[in-house]
Amino acid sequence: MSQCVVVYAKAPIPGEAKTRLIPAIGAENAAMLHAALIERALENAVQTKYTVELCCAPNADAAFFEDCADTWDCVLSDQGFGGLGERMLRTLDELLSEFSGVAIVGADCPAVSHKHIREAMAKLDRNDVAIIPAEDGGYVLIAAMKTHPEMFTGINWGSDEVFHQQCEALGKVGLRYAVLAPLWDIDRPEDLARLAELKPPLPFTLPRRFE
Repeated sequence: MSQCVVVYAKAPIPGEAKTRLIPAIGAENAAMLHAALIERALENAVQTKYTVELCCAPNADAAFFEDCADTWDCVLSDQGFGGLGERMLRTLDELLSEFSGVAIVGADCPAVSHKHIREAMAKLDRNDVAIIPAEDGGYVLIAAMKTHPEMFTGINWGSDEVFHQQCEALGKVGLRYAVLAPLWDIDRPEDLARLAELKPPLPFTLPRRFE
């Protein structure tokens, strides 16, 4: 069986995307940055040579998502109802009936390369789950070859305890997991300066005060 990479993404709608960045760069810039991050995530996912799916919130109806499917030849799907853990569990359960390993990647971590994704998938040879933590306390990727109905229980999404709570949840349900080196993501205004580290750069220009 083959593997699948799923990019989780909200539609880049001004006022609804990257809301924590809006006070710093405005709603339009936050939405444009989010679109650029989604495109970077898809580009890296395609380079893995795995099947790529773009799992969209609230659904895949946005024209932006249709353009992404055409550009990167990826499958579109809806995240559907429920909290983040409920949605990710549903995604994993559905795709693991078809693939031997599935990785869910957030669209807000441009530091995740195709090599990181493949490294996480390789960890599934000896583990049920592999995680790439985020430097801010969350995580940017979770890969699995096996699930449990309560593997996402007790996680305070959006807090700086997400990674630790996720590891605790996996341990409680008996899933073996591997942890890879942490990476940075773009969630807060103080993260914006990290964009200058990207090679190649994002097709997005920050307001002058962040350059």
